[in-house]
Amino acid sequence: MTNKGRGKPSDRRAGKRRDRNQRFGTRIPELGYYLIVTDTDETEKNYFEGLRDSIPEELKDRLVIKVERVKTVELVKRAMELTDAESQYRIPWIVFDRDQVKDFDEIIRLAEKNDINAGWSNPCFEIWMYSYFGEMPAIRESYTCCNRFAEKFEKALGQKYFKKDRDIYRKLVRYGNEEKAIEVAKRCYKKCLENGKKKPSEMWPVSMVYRLVDEIQRKLGLF
Repeated sequence: MTNKGRGKPSDRRAGKRRDRNQRFGTRIPELGYYLIVTDTDETEKNYFEGLRDSIPEELKDRLVIKVERVKTVELVKRAMELTDAESQYRIPWIVFDRDQVKDFDEIIRLAEKNDINAGWSNPCFEIWMYSYFGEMPAIRESYTCCNRFAEKFEKALGQKYFKKDRDIYRKLVRYGNEEKAIEVAKRCYKKCLENGKKKPSEMWPVSMVYRLVDEIQRKLGLF
């Protein structure tokens, strides 16, 4: 994808991001308290911490990111325990990848049964970040997906992609398009349903992280 005729990256989304704090005025956004639980301390953690740091200072405590060093299958249990321990966490989410996770569908079913939102990605979180550049290629394997995203990232930014990049969210927003990413993710999910795919493990490329990001940004009044 080229940027021809689209202006500088920072200019393209200036209307969405530059005056973020000013757009609230005296209105208090109806942003609840979110608990985001993941089992990785790299990409997902850095992405959501970047999202949290992009919102007004007085609202940053509304997004709590917890990295739990447990097996993916135990994420639902940990999210329930953390929610019970801290009653302000009214909106719990678990974020994880299909990758090689066993019982992937069962984890999602268990989460839904216990009112835990599941931000799953198939095959991996990078497929969600890929959508910031306007597409979600039909990639089935996590390894291939990570490599393809790294190539896309380097082409768009002129720098290499690192999973430990703490600035990943800001870079995606600046050089990509978050609203477009959500549209792309919605379309891919809908296409899977139309093709008769019902199990999350059969649905690729799909990332339900778009629902979490979309919900937060809409409550902030940015979309």
